[in-house]
Amino acid sequence: MNDRLTYEEKKELPSDVYGLPERREYPMPDAAHVRAAEAYFRYCPEELKPKLARAILARAREFGVDVKSPVVLEYASEQ
Repeated sequence: MNDRLTYEEKKELPSDVYGLPERREYPMPDAAHVRAAEAYFRYCPEELKPKLARAILARAREFGVDVKSPVVLEYASEQ
């Protein structure tokens, strides 16, 4: 399973598949990338973590991915 996208592939993705669409960061076009976003969550700027966590959970539901990170789940529950 490849969780690497080339620059060209990233350019082709619609903004709504990104965890942080305004920054075009954390692309999640498939299940492998949802898992990668979960793995790289710790690198997200603190103020954007709740938004990214909710995006990860939403995309995970779409692809049937079970998010296991308690940190992601905790941030997702913040308002």
